[in-house]
Amino acid sequence: MTDMQDVTSDDKLWAMLAYVLSPIVPIIILLMEDKKNRPFIKAHNTQALVWGGIAFAINLFLGWLILPACIGVGMWAVGAYWGFTKAYKGEMIELPVVTNFVKNQGWA
Repeated sequence: MTDMQDVTSDDKLWAMLAYVLSPIVPIIILLMEDKKNRPFIKAHNTQALVWGGIAFAINLFLGWLILPACIGVGMWAVGAYWGFTKAYKGEMIELPVVTNFVKNQGWA
């Protein structure tokens, strides 16, 4: 777990943006040397990237079956909720399947 004293307001902002604008911002963060190795950002970024991939795949494959806008907005709203209510406040997020997957892969 990350020491809360090491988490800066910049870390919180990037973690929040990773969820709200996933999977684009997580990919950008991976290209930023000064951001990708910050423990708080890294933990949130990997989860947001996996979440964004899942949301994109669900929207791509199921979106055309069931009101595409509803699925896309719903998946974005969940990510935005996590970003604003947890990441931006400096808290860690435990996503049921995603967190364990990311930790087992050694990505966070």
